[in-house]
Amino acid sequence: MRLQKIIHGGFLAGHRTYILSGLGIVSAVVSYLVGDTDLFLTLQSVFTLGGIYFLRKSGETKRKSYARNTKEISKH
Repeated sequence: MRLQKIIHGGFLAGHRTYILSGLGIVSAVVSYLVGDTDLFLTLQSVFTLGGIYFLRKSGETKRKSYARNTKEISKH
Protein backbone atom coordinates (compact mmCIF):
# COMPACT_ATOMS: atom_id res chain seq x y z
CA MET A 1 0.00 0.00 0.00
CA ARG A 2 2.78 2.44 0.85
CA LEU A 3 4.63 1.69 -2.39
CA GLN A 4 1.50 2.41 -4.43
CA LYS A 5 1.16 5.77 -2.71
CA ILE A 6 4.76 6.63 -3.60
CA ILE A 7 4.32 5.50 -7.21
CA HIS A 8 1.20 7.66 -7.64
CA GLY A 9 2.87 10.75 -6.18
CA GLY A 10 1.83 10.61 -2.55
CA PHE A 11 0.60 13.86 -1.08
CA LEU A 12 1.99 15.77 -4.09
CA ALA A 13 -0.15 13.89 -6.62
CA GLY A 14 -1.74 16.31 -9.03
CA HIS A 15 0.57 19.17 -8.07
CA ARG A 16 3.54 18.27 -10.24
CA THR A 17 2.83 20.96 -12.84
CA TYR A 18 2.57 23.67 -10.20
CA ILE A 19 5.80 22.62 -8.53
CA LEU A 20 7.74 22.42 -11.79
CA SER A 21 6.48 25.76 -13.09
CA GLY A 22 7.25 27.40 -9.74
CA LEU A 23 10.75 25.96 -9.69
CA GLY A 24 11.25 27.07 -13.28
CA ILE A 25 10.26 30.64 -12.44
CA VAL A 26 12.58 30.69 -9.45
CA SER A 27 15.36 29.24 -11.60
CA ALA A 28 14.87 31.91 -14.29
CA VAL A 29 14.96 34.73 -11.74
CA VAL A 30 18.04 33.35 -9.99
CA SER A 31 19.73 32.88 -13.34
CA TYR A 32 19.14 36.55 -14.12
CA LEU A 33 20.38 37.67 -10.71
CA VAL A 34 23.57 35.63 -11.09
CA GLY A 35 24.14 37.07 -14.56
CA ASP A 36 23.74 33.97 -16.72
CA THR A 37 20.84 35.38 -18.78
CA ASP A 38 19.54 38.76 -19.83
CA LEU A 39 16.25 40.37 -18.86
CA PHE A 40 14.47 39.41 -22.10
CA LEU A 41 15.18 35.70 -21.70
CA THR A 42 14.19 35.81 -18.04
CA LEU A 43 10.85 37.47 -18.78
CA GLN A 44 10.20 35.07 -21.62
CA SER A 45 10.78 32.10 -19.31
CA VAL A 46 8.67 33.56 -16.51
CA PHE A 47 5.71 34.31 -18.79
CA THR A 48 5.90 30.89 -20.44
CA LEU A 49 6.01 29.01 -17.15
CA GLY A 50 3.32 31.25 -15.67
CA GLY A 51 1.15 30.50 -18.69
CA ILE A 52 1.59 26.78 -18.13
CA TYR A 53 0.57 27.22 -14.49
CA PHE A 54 -2.57 29.19 -15.31
CA LEU A 55 -3.47 26.96 -18.26
CA ARG A 56 -3.44 23.94 -15.97
CA LYS A 57 -5.39 25.82 -13.31
CA SER A 58 -8.12 26.87 -15.78
CA GLY A 59 -8.42 23.31 -17.08
CA GLU A 60 -9.06 22.01 -13.58
CA THR A 61 -11.70 24.66 -12.96
CA LYS A 62 -13.51 23.82 -16.20
CA ARG A 63 -13.41 20.09 -15.49
CA LYS A 64 -14.93 20.64 -12.07
CA SER A 65 -17.72 22.84 -13.42
CA TYR A 66 -18.48 20.42 -16.28
CA ALA A 67 -18.59 17.50 -13.87
CA ARG A 68 -21.01 19.41 -11.66
CA ASN A 69 -23.22 20.31 -14.62
CA THR A 70 -23.40 16.72 -15.89
CA LYS A 71 -24.67 15.54 -12.54
CA GLU A 72 -27.36 18.20 -12.53
CA ILE A 73 -28.42 17.30 -16.08
CA SER A 74 -28.58 13.60 -15.31
CA LYS A 75 -31.00 14.23 -12.42
CA HIS A 76 -33.71 15.38 -14.84
